[in-house]
Amino acid sequence: MMRSKFLGHALLLAVGVLFAAGSEGQPAQPAVKAAKPAAQAKLARKPAPPAAQMVLEPRAIEILKAASARLAAAKSMAFTAVVSYESPSRLGPPLVYATKSEVTLQRPDKLKVVGLGDGPPSEFYYDGKVMMAFAPGENLVAVADAPPTIDAALQAAYDSAAIYFPFTDVIVTDPYKDIADGLKTAFYIGQSNIVGGTTTDMVAYVTGDVFVQIWIGAEDKLPRRVYAVYLTDRARLRHVLELSNWQLDGSVPADAFVSTKAASAPRMAFARPDATAPGMKPPPKAKSAKAQPAKSQ
Repeated sequence: MMRSKFLGHALLLAVGVLFAAGSEGQPAQPAVKAAKPAAQAKLARKPAPPAAQMVLEPRAIEILKAASARLAAAKSMAFTAVVSYESPSRLGPPLVYATKSEVTLQRPDKLKVVGLGDGPPSEFYYDGKVMMAFAPGENLVAVADAPPTIDAALQAAYDSAAIYFPFTDVIVTDPYKDIADGLKTAFYIGQSNIVGGTTTDMVAYVTGDVFVQIWIGAEDKLPRRVYAVYLTDRARLRHVLELSNWQLDGSVPADAFVSTKAASAPRMAFARPDATAPGMKPPPKAKSAKAQPAKSQ
């Protein structure tokens, strides 16, 4: 953005200099003749470029599957997730908000997410039997019985309280299965030496109604950045997930997935809020041709 601003000023300055030189010391240039009607008609008949083809490139699929296999094989993992997302503003251009989450999980039934960001902090604990959503600022906690797996607990948290983590796709049992369900196109872009301080392979794909570009470590097969745009969003708001500090199959303290402070806090209802805060949301599944339109809420 800054570079384009300076470039714009440079172009304006250059145009001003040329204009001054032409008006003071150079002979006037002849006016450009208008294009003839026949030439205009010929240009109008020029065929439009062909639409991009929806293909599944083998190299892109191979990279996505390798990353999924590496994540699925980990018995435990910890990482840092920083999410920045755009939200509409009254002036038109979107505002950008960010959240940071420290994530720890142990398969098949333990998860902790401690979140900070441009808003109130939050903590989420799941120990295979109970899930707790804790608001440290208000010292309030919502507690509910939970299913026996991380995948099912994540679904229950979203269904019952609209709790969704934008990094869900990297912690589920089979990340590639979630991608493949609705996968329409996938292609390999190239390599980057900028993201994550390592060499990454860049892949773009469309699953359901979401366009995704992902940067995956060329050597360790771990995702470092995920860029998403919801194609059904007229504003094309952008969501970026940065993943770092990966630790796979490390030792996890036995008490990592409980919180004495959260457990002793006053209780509140584990229920969906009246309004969903802006931010990343679960990708909508691809609809079949026979699917009925959704009912208005």
